[in-house]
Amino acid sequence: MDLLRACIVGAAGTPYHDNLFFFDIFFPPDYPHEPSVHYHSGGLRLNPNLYETGKVCLSLLKTWAGTGNEVWNPEGSTILQLLLSLQALVLNEKPYFNEAGYDKFVGKADGEKNSITYNENAFLLSCKSMMYILHKPPKHFENFVKEHFTRLAPHILGACNAYLGGDLVGHAGDSTYISDDGCKSCSTGFKIMLGKLLPKLVAAFSEAGIARGQ
Repeated sequence: MDLLRACIVGAAGTPYHDNLFFFDIFFPPDYPHEPSVHYHSGGLRLNPNLYETGKVCLSLLKTWAGTGNEVWNPEGSTILQLLLSLQALVLNEKPYFNEAGYDKFVGKADGEKNSITYNENAFLLSCKSMMYILHKPPKHFENFVKEHFTRLAPHILGACNAYLGGDLVGHAGDSTYISDDGCKSCSTGFKIMLGKLLPKLVAAFSEAGIARGQ
């Protein structure tokens, strides 16, 4: 069985921005039938589709219900399609609605409010994930991890400070942004938790030899 290790960078506008997400893709002997995928979770559940065990729940992998183009087709599906699905459909702007049956709450006040709360928690877990990756980078990706966070540490810490100032998760530096439920500021509880976590994140950067001002 052949193995490919891939890394996805969390996109701007999501609670996963600037973080690294590592996946091991196993090619079965009968490939191009669907591969199996393991997510490097660090023991954290920061998305409905990504389990602490490393399981990836995705229609394309046939680990979740799907029909037609949603499921793997040996004649047309590709690894690029898989990686794009993970970035766009899983690590998206509102992962709360990835939970089974929650899509019916999109655009509704309670659903959008819960989505904001989920994003706040997802960002806190994403920060913990960064600390885990810095402490234990995947094999052969050690230099990549350090270079990535050396380049983006100022932006990450700047976003944290913007969130402490009230900006909504995923919209650091845009104090005029208003969520779909009319919310203009992140919660007090989130700011308290982030305030406790931020010094640990700074320390993790420092221990990895990354200066916060670089």
